[in-house]
Amino acid sequence: MANTLTNINYGTFEKEVLSQKIAARLLSLIREKQLHPGDRLPPERELAVSMHVSRPSLREALRALSIMGIIENRQGSGTYVASLEPARLVEHLDLIFSLEDSTYLDLLQARRVVEVGLSAMAAIRITPEEITDLEACLERSGRSIDNPEEFLQCDLEIHERIAEAARNKILSILMASISKLSVYSRHRTGEDPEMRNLTYTDHRAIITAIKKRDPQAASRAMERHLDHVEEKLKVLSQTEELTDG
Repeated sequence: MANTLTNINYGTFEKEVLSQKIAARLLSLIREKQLHPGDRLPPERELAVSMHVSRPSLREALRALSIMGIIENRQGSGTYVASLEPARLVEHLDLIFSLEDSTYLDLLQARRVVEVGLSAMAAIRITPEEITDLEACLERSGRSIDNPEEFLQCDLEIHERIAEAARNKILSILMASISKLSVYSRHRTGEDPEMRNLTYTDHRAIITAIKKRDPQAASRAMERHLDHVEEKLKVLSQTEELTDG
């Protein structure tokens, strides 16, 4: 069972300081590794006294950190620093990407920077077993072209397996976060049967290049795939603008 940490200097604040400052201080303690994933914070009353803030201000700060996935409240146990896994930290950000398509295109640029390189690295480092798994996933996606939800899951898995095959922990973590944020846009593009067929063809070209251990071809195939995704997102954006007008 985790120990309650009461010997840390959590900092003190004047009464008029906003709750965001309290949250910023707690985040700073996490960055400085004075607080670690799984640590239990002192009870709310003790923490408020320690920081010289009101309980309502502290409660507001803790609520914000909870929404961000930084801390978690366990019923009957207390408030803990969360696991801080990247996928969990971004799980509430999909709302942002439902608001404007320019953000989708920004996200696609991030995918372009990361995934083109990952494809080349995977072509060099992938194992025979991973190639077999990739081809099996591609086959499943081919069988599910008429089922958007199943096809989406195969789509995500293919990109995840390519990232894993690249053998770069930092890029894999970054890719996991990007994939989480891109689910909503993939839902939108995946609603089009023609786009699902094109995506299947693109994935087959990427996997073929990786199987041949040709990093340049793998990069070009991933680049073409992301070009097609970008074109579709732009069409969707223009169509919705005309509809709204």
